[in-house]
Amino acid sequence: MKRSALNRAWREAAACFARHHWALPPDPRWDITDFGLGDFNRFGLTLINLATEPEYCEKLMYARRGQMTPCHMHARKKEDIICRVGELALRLWPARPAAGPALVTNFAVPVNGSPRALTPGQVLSLPAGSRVTLVPGVWHEFQPDSDECIIGEVSTANDDQQDNFFLDPAIGRFPGIEEDEPAAIRLVSER
Repeated sequence: MKRSALNRAWREAAACFARHHWALPPDPRWDITDFGLGDFNRFGLTLINLATEPEYCEKLMYARRGQMTPCHMHARKKEDIICRVGELALRLWPARPAAGPALVTNFAVPVNGSPRALTPGQVLSLPAGSRVTLVPGVWHEFQPDSDECIIGEVSTANDDQQDNFFLDPAIGRFPGIEEDEPAAIRLVSER
């Protein structure tokens, strides 16, 4: 990604958080990615690591309509994904999505603490205030169903280097950076 695009994404997310009265901690740990695909408007996510403790993690994320977080899973991390502002659409699979008919026809995920039956790949819409709990091994992708969306994540320990498994092997968790202007912030991947 160009540094100018990273700076623009940071300003846009910070403005959204401010409009919705999300006070950020001092020196937040920003993470902005196009997943190495070179198309931030289509595949992009802006994140802030609020807490990174050995036992748990908390993130705040921002995405605009049209920005997809590509299909992936975590082998160790259990997470709650919470729609804080806007509406979030998730597609979930109990096992690696594959071409052809699914071997599993139904599975359940906790939505707001109660089991919800889904078929593999079915869209789950979360309005503001709702959450879904994903256990390790559940494949998921998500994108806003609103013009913008603030997304929360509370999880067990986070390891973005070793515990993100994307369906598309061309995807990388952190973007390469092309320096075309000075950095407004330092990203987690640059520390």
